[in-house]
Amino acid sequence: MMHILAENTVPAVRPALSSEQMRVLYRQESELSRKGVTRHGLWIAVAAYIAYSATDYLFLPDVALYTIAGRLAVGICALLLLELLLHFNVRADTVDVVAAVSVLSAYVVWLSTGWMTSGANAFSYYMVFGAIFMMSVNLFFSFRFPVAFVASATNMLIFVGFLYIFEPMPLLYKLILGAFCISCFIFTSYVNLQLNRERYKVFLNAYEARQQQTAAEERGQALLHLSITDSLTGLENRRAIDQRLRDYWRDWLEQGTGFAILLIDVDFFKRYNDCYGHQEGDRCLIAVSQRLRTVAASHGAIIGRYGGEEFIVIAPTDTPERATELALAICTAVRAMAYPHEARRDGTTIVTVSVGVSHTRGHSNQVDRVIHEADRALYAAKASGRNCIRVFDHTDPLINDDSENIAAILKIALEQHLVSLVYQPIRNVKTGELSGAEALMRLKMLDGTPVLPSTFIPIAERTGAIIELGRWAIRTVCSDLLATNLVKVASVNVSPIELKRPGFATYVAGTLAEFGLLGSRLAFEITEGIELEMDQDVVRCITDLRKLGAQIWLDDFGTGFAGLSWLRLIEFDTVKIDRSFLHDCDTERGRMMLRDIITLLRNRGLRILVEGAETEEHVVLMKQYGIDQLQGFYVGRPVPVSQFEAYEVLRRSTVSGNSLIQK
Repeated sequence: MMHILAENTVPAVRPALSSEQMRVLYRQESELSRKGVTRHGLWIAVAAYIAYSATDYLFLPDVALYTIAGRLAVGICALLLLELLLHFNVRADTVDVVAAVSVLSAYVVWLSTGWMTSGANAFSYYMVFGAIFMMSVNLFFSFRFPVAFVASATNMLIFVGFLYIFEPMPLLYKLILGAFCISCFIFTSYVNLQLNRERYKVFLNAYEARQQQTAAEERGQALLHLSITDSLTGLENRRAIDQRLRDYWRDWLEQGTGFAILLIDVDFFKRYNDCYGHQEGDRCLIAVSQRLRTVAASHGAIIGRYGGEEFIVIAPTDTPERATELALAICTAVRAMAYPHEARRDGTTIVTVSVGVSHTRGHSNQVDRVIHEADRALYAAKASGRNCIRVFDHTDPLINDDSENIAAILKIALEQHLVSLVYQPIRNVKTGELSGAEALMRLKMLDGTPVLPSTFIPIAERTGAIIELGRWAIRTVCSDLLATNLVKVASVNVSPIELKRPGFATYVAGTLAEFGLLGSRLAFEITEGIELEMDQDVVRCITDLRKLGAQIWLDDFGTGFAGLSWLRLIEFDTVKIDRSFLHDCDTERGRMMLRDIITLLRNRGLRILVEGAETEEHVVLMKQYGIDQLQGFYVGRPVPVSQFEAYEVLRRSTVSGNSLIQK
């Protein structure tokens, strides 16, 4: 298997260097900086050396011309020689030695010219300045210890030698100056030794920090590579492809650079896995992916694994013809592999692929739309017998699938304000007063065409769009009806998918708190007609909702097979009897069935709401049966919130004398 692991991309332990190797590395890495420090130091030293000509003129006026000339000659020669060595990129050790010799030469020249002065007494005091030369080689430059030690020792010997031959100076004074010079030598040499050690320690610390940083960067790069790479095939994964798509889409919007998307599916791959095993299936995917990578690269395209046996290719192209050429090359290349697949049962015995192609066009307004079109084209290729190519064509009946169009619309429904809520009143049967309202979701296409809830709700549940739509509905109901006190209780239909989703009850709690509402004012309707599994997550979520004070209603009771089980398992506040039972009451058998259901629910102590009240006779009958609440066109039609209050005022005046409120 060709699995890519982060542990295989970054060495866990780096080989350690020996002490000698570290010192060699130290000298190599400090080569350039040492040259720079020596150059900078010598220029300053020469400037200071020449500037001291003023003291020569002050203390040794009779030989000042000689000492000043000597200073200028030595300084200029030292700088010229230094720059010449640097120009030829001489090693730092050589540059340091030349700089040290230049300092010693400067001292010797000064002593030699100053020696000729007639003011021997002044010169005997002035000689103490020789210690400056010694300190400079140890402290002013960054000489390595051996060079600094030899240079300062030589400086000390020169000083002591001049003291010995300088006869006008008393012996005691010579001994004092000699002791001073030796003390300076010992002190400055020790300081130089410590400075060199500290420099080396700094290097070691910096080296270790660099190694750690390098290792961290390499591991970070490895983890980044791992996060955007499919571990089986080595291709870019879906996360990386999504970023690539965003980049291509930005270029399309800003520069008009078109591109095509090819979705590739390995034909009958599930049968391949079932027949040969998953390990052989992985080997097959690896082989196919390598061939696809080669073909895509030859066309300047990018390829990634989009999931399972599906691959995606993004190809920069201005015409669908070039995208079709690439798709043909892909199909041909995979067939040429002649990878055995005996389990197909379609007359073909090798691995093949189906390809769906879509490309950017003038009306393309979302990258998801282009992907969706490629997916529809791939679906058409599979429906056409597989092992073929289909380019998206909106006139193709295999591609122009309304459910897929609705699925695409649901992705943008909230953003484009294509979804809305209407509210249907719920009335108290005895008083006729408004006791609540049910929120009903509505959807329209981009051209304004309405979509039936029975059509788009199942699609929303299948695609997962119901999660976002459901949360939007809860928040909108709280804002429209409850926070404005238009009704006492508002109900929202909730899907089992929402109840299984972690954090649903937490979201409800946060929304109630945001609007400052009691949980008892919000009811959640669970539809019995839907196949609702006895899922522990669902039961736990319902329990959490009840802890918030929210009401739980059972909707469409009598239309499914789980109603009695749910009545036993869940403590419902209200049960809504499906409209079909009320509409069957024109027969005695229908009335008996409705009475039996009502008796069952009353024995459970549940509040009863009957749906589908569309005539005055329905209302009268429900009063006779002692029903608690009614819902239907006769007692209130679904209207938007902008019309709800005015509609209710009109309804009150209309039904003020009818049987709904008569006792």
